[in-house]
Amino acid sequence: MEALKRLDVWKRACRFAVDVYRTTADCRDRGFRDQVTRSALSIASNVAEGYERETIKERIRFLLIAKGSAGECWTQLLIGIEAGLVPANTGQALAKEADELARMLRGLAKHFEGSRP
Repeated sequence: MEALKRLDVWKRACRFAVDVYRTTADCRDRGFRDQVTRSALSIASNVAEGYERETIKERIRFLLIAKGSAGECWTQLLIGIEAGLVPANTGQALAKEADELARMLRGLAKHFEGSRP
């Protein structure tokens, strides 16, 4: 787990999940809040799960699942802004971070794809 602790994308994904939880803590729509926090939490969780797997192929698979969760969360944040469930400025910043996390995860997956035998 030491390698994971040094991984920037994992650290940022953990911070992102905390920020999403804090931003939506007072959200009156429980269904929305639960879904957006689950997708945010899924990003860091899938990176961690991938790093605990035995093969590069499995690691890549979980990085791409995490990337999918970033896209899901990005979409939910934009909907939340439009629906008035997430403050626009905060929501836009979080959506930008979700997009950046997705880019980082794709880059990391490509890195591991290149290192496969």
